[in-house]
Amino acid sequence: MDLSPAPFFADMAGVPAGGQAHWLNTADNTRIRVGHWLPEGDTCGTVMMFPGRTEYIEKYGNCAAEFTDRGFAFLAVDWRGQGLADRLLDDPRVGHVEQFTDYQQDVQATLDLATELNLPKPWFVIGHSMGGAIGMRAALEKNCFAACAFTGPMWGIFFTPIMKPLSRLTAYWGPRIGLGEKTPPTTSLESYVASQPFEGNVLTRDPDMFQMMKDQLVAQPELALGAPSTIWLREALDECAWLMDQTAPDTPCLTFLGSHEQIVDRKAIRTRMANWPSGTLVEITDGEHEVLMEAPDVRGPVFDQLAAHFKAAQTDAVPEPVLSS
Repeated sequence: MDLSPAPFFADMAGVPAGGQAHWLNTADNTRIRVGHWLPEGDTCGTVMMFPGRTEYIEKYGNCAAEFTDRGFAFLAVDWRGQGLADRLLDDPRVGHVEQFTDYQQDVQATLDLATELNLPKPWFVIGHSMGGAIGMRAALEKNCFAACAFTGPMWGIFFTPIMKPLSRLTAYWGPRIGLGEKTPPTTSLESYVASQPFEGNVLTRDPDMFQMMKDQLVAQPELALGAPSTIWLREALDECAWLMDQTAPDTPCLTFLGSHEQIVDRKAIRTRMANWPSGTLVEITDGEHEVLMEAPDVRGPVFDQLAAHFKAAQTDAVPEPVLSS
């Protein structure tokens, strides 16, 4: 494997020292970017972070610090169509994928890199939002993770009662009438984080973390991404439906859901976790979509529980998580 170095914005807030990034070419010749960190001393394995739509490696710098401090190697990926990976449409502000399963080519390239770098095993995965859908299929098909975890996973997309039929109509008829690469009605080509104030945002209740995300996009605007294409929406809806039809894998699973979640479907998450034999759902009181980006008194215990969950998978004994109050 050609380990070509990729740009890496190590000076961004929250990004620990020692990280490296690489360009990878997938099987269909799409270029993606993967970053990784190693802890000092002995390791407990490698945590692979599968980010959500619009996200990028550096956003998870704080997570890299949390896990390397706890003895884990850490890896994160820029999926096709976002971050510094290849953008797939002429307008780079539109998030797009031709088929949702194309993301599994990105997963395979990432696993190949982890093998080439000899990143310590066992391997674990955390899937956030869209990365939760990608990560669940990977857990079902790849059989390489000792344990998995999810935060606000996209196993269904939240729509208001009024928007649900309109969104489905757009997703399934838009591509048929030549609007597949256009964004759905009421959406914006501007980055949500860059264009929204902290007050009333649906990502986090921590103003410092929200400001950090804004500052990162001001410093490196090429990382920003706007609304998805209608083809992406169609593919995402189909993928969510497929995932909900699958039997949960035997892999130990810990999932976090913010009580104020407004981006993904809370009912789908509760239904899935109620039918995951070795799975536990923890609901975060007053949490928004990004529990890993909440205030320190919220995210600190979440990282503790994730680390304990992964370490327990090494001994086949998963502890009961501490519920947030």
